[in-house]
Amino acid sequence: MRIATWNVNGIRPRMEQIKRLLDEQYLDVLCMQEVKIAEDIFPHDFFEQLGYGHRAVVSQKANHGVAIVSRLPFDADWRQVFWDKDDKRHVAVRFGDLMLHNFYMPAGGDKPDTDVNEKFAHKLGFYDHLIDWTPENHKASEKVLFMGDFNIAPLETDVWNHKKLVKSVGHSPGETERWSKLKQALDFVDLPRRDLSDDQSLFTWWGYRYPLAFAKDYGWRLDHAFATQPLNQDIRDVQVLKDTRSWEKPSDHIPIIVEL
Repeated sequence: MRIATWNVNGIRPRMEQIKRLLDEQYLDVLCMQEVKIAEDIFPHDFFEQLGYGHRAVVSQKANHGVAIVSRLPFDADWRQVFWDKDDKRHVAVRFGDLMLHNFYMPAGGDKPDTDVNEKFAHKLGFYDHLIDWTPENHKASEKVLFMGDFNIAPLETDVWNHKKLVKSVGHSPGETERWSKLKQALDFVDLPRRDLSDDQSLFTWWGYRYPLAFAKDYGWRLDHAFATQPLNQDIRDVQVLKDTRSWEKPSDHIPIIVEL
């Protein structure tokens, strides 16, 4: 079973790239973030024709939104609102004894200061709610997979320049501390770094604002996959598909694939 997560940064402009990923990687399940489309016009026919007959969509016009498309049937469709703000950031499904969650965490605006930046307060509040909610609704002995765009680059080697970016939203101490608390909530395994030492750089996002960001490798690791210990025993491989960032009209994020 091959499960991927990918922030597509708009599903409509990324249809060709999504099809290419699904065709080349033989995915069973794809979790997408920032689909940016109203639920009633989600392209179900497109995925149906590609063989993904099972879909769970939580989305809205213009921004945010998450979706799971699957070749395999699932037993649940769980939509959780965090921090009392229903801005379409979560959907979950169950495959037998595996619970799969797809998240698009708040980005947090420009300044890491809750007094002047409401978006940053939302981000920290979302994480605080999620940190408490996770062990209330799951056990570390269960097979649970959290995937998505977490909008936090936690380690020094998860950004291209730690000293320059440590006070930036996405890499500030208050955020990285919350990322660690979420990881500890169910004793999760950080899958992309499972076989990679913490002193090695790992990025999943290169911004559009600076055209040479990808060429110069000015990246951040914002996309994540967490597995509980029982699920980790079933995992054969984890791939981070950097080459997709060089495709025509790419998303600014790249996919992560977990093979069970």
